[in-house]
Formats: sequence, C-alpha cells, structure tokens
Amino acid sequence: MKKHVIIGSRGSDLALWQANFVKGELEKQGCTVDINIIKTQGDAIQHLSFDKLEGKGFFTKEIEDALLSKSIDLAVHSHKDLETNPPAGLKIACVSSRANPSDLLLIRKECVDASQKWSLKAEATVGTSSARRKTQFLHYRNDVTINDLRGNVPTRIDKLRQGNYDAIILAKAGVDRLELDLSEFECVELNPTEFVPAPAQGVLGLQIREDDAEMTELMSAMNDTAVELRISLERKILNLLDGGCQLPLGAFCTEDHHLYVAYAEQTGAESAFLHYEVTNFDGMAEKVVADLKNAFVE
Repeated sequence: MKKHVIIGSRGSDLALWQANFVKGELEKQGCTVDINIIKTQGDAIQHLSFDKLEGKGFFTKEIEDALLSKSIDLAVHSHKDLETNPPAGLKIACVSSRANPSDLLLIRKECVDASQKWSLKAEATVGTSSARRKTQFLHYRNDVTINDLRGNVPTRIDKLRQGNYDAIILAKAGVDRLELDLSEFECVELNPTEFVPAPAQGVLGLQIREDDAEMTELMSAMNDTAVELRISLERKILNLLDGGCQLPLGAFCTEDHHLYVAYAEQTGAESAFLHYEVTNFDGMAEKVVADLKNAFVE
C-alpha cells in the first residue's frame, strides 16, 4: 500500500522525535510522509502550571482540530497527554511499544546526599508542574519544596543547570529519546512500582479520523496489541475518575499484569497506593476506582 501521509505534531524536540519515528515506520510501508508543526495551548501558555490551565487537552486540541479539518492525516501524541474521551470523529488507531515508563530525578551534584531517600539533600527545591509528581514526591519527601517547572525537556534541564532548582523530575522516556548528555547531574530512576507513572507514560498514541479506512489499515500493521491492553486499563481508571493532566493519579500495569495505582483527591493531599495482580481485565478499572473511593471514606 502506498499513500502520502501528512503528520501533525507539536514543535518541541521530543514531539518532532516522535513524529519522525512514526514517519520512518510509515516509510517502511511504502508511504511518503510530511510533518506539519502545530502550536497548541500548552505550548503557548508557559507561565501557568497544568493545574491552573482551563479544561483538558492542552497539548492536543489544535492538532485534533487539524485532523478533523483534514489538513493532516495523522496526529502523533504522547499518549499520556490525550483526553480519555476522544473528540467525535477521531480514534486512536495505533499505540507504540512502551519505552521506559519511569520518572527520572535529576539532581545537581552539589545537592546530592546519599543518606536521604533518592539521594536528594534535605529541604531541597524540586521542579515539576505535574500534580501527580508533586503529590507523590511530597508523600515520600515532605521536607522538600515543590516549585512549578514548565517548558520543553531541554529548557527544563537548562533551568536546573542555572540553579533555579536543586532537582527536577522528567519522564525517562523523553530523556532517552533525545539522547541528552546528563553527566553533570546525579540521575536517579524512580521505581515505577513505587513512584507510579502517569497512565500510558512512555507510549505514543497515533490518532486518525474514524472514517479513514486507508489509514486504519496502515495503523493496524503498526499497533502493539499487548501494550494497548495494559494502557487501556490505566487510561480507563483515569477516565472513570474524570481526570486529565490536573489529576494526581499514577497507574502502571506491568508486562506480567501487576497493576500499581497512586491517587490523591487533590494536589499535595495524602495519597492511596494500591497493588493488584490482574487476572481479568474486564471490570478491573471499576474495581480499582471503587477501592480508591473507599480508601478516602472516613
């Protein structure tokens, strides 16, 4: 099958890495591919943390609008940025294999203290704008101060380098994909069964129009069905909690179907941590959400 495909992508280094990765996979199927850069609300508004932004879909809406208007054929997203209720007329037709789902703690060398958890000195200042990361980090290290951190991955690292923070938290998948030199920092990979990642962290979501049969066929050949099963569970939990980027929820299903969940009712509040061995995916998300709600009943 040969087709000319126009991919819509954000313009950050990481988004373009992702778009070019998908471009290469499509070219293996005989397609010719162009990439159109589209600026989103999340890119345009850099002075607010995610929990201060209105609505959901901060990094996706403008790209989805381009899909619906047929100015692009395919949107490549970090799956964790996608709303769990897609716009009418669009679908996720393909998910990638999963890169390392862990979060990464980058610490300035002078702020390392091996006697402290995660080797971060006492009363440090940590940068992140994620409600999930803020809440879980404070659960384990309530001595630290969390300050908002926005920008693309290289920008965030530059802010750490300049001394604005003692440490910052990033997704390891993004750092790995960009092959960044982090030798000047102490790098601590946070165990995803303890510091629980966002639903679908490390996975790309490839979005098309529901009625595009040719793209549906192309995407089917690229889809990782095993990953799709696991992240569908993670994202259904998010959906049932009516959450987006502002929700302090971590959900991670391992390859051997162990599910780890961390949830708080609001940013910085006390978290509930749950662990399950999943033998049946049907009804599992509903059970998890019921258990979470029971955990917060006084």
